[in-house]
Amino acid sequence: MADRSESQQRRRKRMWMAAITIAACTLGVGAGLFILDRGDNGGKVPGPGDASRSATAAPGQDTNAPTVPGEPNLLRDRSGQVNIALSPDAVLGKVDNGNVLRLRSNGNSYAQAAEPVVDASKSFTVSAWVYNEADGGSRFAISQGDGTSYSFELGREDSNGKKSWVFRMQTDEKGAASTAVAATSDGLNTVRVWALLTGVYDAQGKTLTLYVDGKEAGRAPVAAAWSGQGPLQLGRSRHHGIWSGPWAGVIGHVLVWDKPLTADQVLALKGGKLDKEIKPVGSWLVG
Repeated sequence: MADRSESQQRRRKRMWMAAITIAACTLGVGAGLFILDRGDNGGKVPGPGDASRSATAAPGQDTNAPTVPGEPNLLRDRSGQVNIALSPDAVLGKVDNGNVLRLRSNGNSYAQAAEPVVDASKSFTVSAWVYNEADGGSRFAISQGDGTSYSFELGREDSNGKKSWVFRMQTDEKGAASTAVAATSDGLNTVRVWALLTGVYDAQGKTLTLYVDGKEAGRAPVAAAWSGQGPLQLGRSRHHGIWSGPWAGVIGHVLVWDKPLTADQVLALKGGKLDKEIKPVGSWLVG
């Protein structure tokens, strides 16, 4: 019995490795996102398919389809009404436990919603699985705003050669660097690794918190945040009236809440165990 059990375990491991190889060949080096980390979830692979239980789809719709029926270039919002349009160089792909968006680090590779998803002057949470393939440069997976400046941005910062994950908010409509507040990670690899990035703004607690893979990685005090006009963006951010920080790599499982998640809730999100009653106001690429 023991020999048979060990044989079965070896066979399952070979199957997992084969799945990783197939996914990587399909989408490139970063495609193994949701099958690389098995965790301790009873053998169940954590990923977008797990936490998406909190999102709902209309009756009769394909619950796994990432796009609006009949609109292949429009990402479907699984929990709200804000769909996201894909630019020509934004490419959809699929891995075992969900759908992903590959962006090519150019001005024609991004995705944009039709409107803002949250009021950034009030409490909110934004989260996504990301894979950054660029060695240099600041890269933003998610932001909001299209005027002079972003309201918030989440991604990878490259400042004077120091690379870190970052969640940043603007406190003034002029968008100056001196009025921005950022929570950044310290000592974490940001290149060619999958990471679950979660940014939480607590307006009542006056704090900005960055979580990486469910753990707090940075925190900063912020007296008040500024919410500018402009929609949610995937793969770029607005700086001084121009688009910057094009994302190079893959983004999946994008979720936004109009409330600040607690540290325990963010950790539960990482394991796909977030209470279904804590529903996001926007969710994309979660099927």
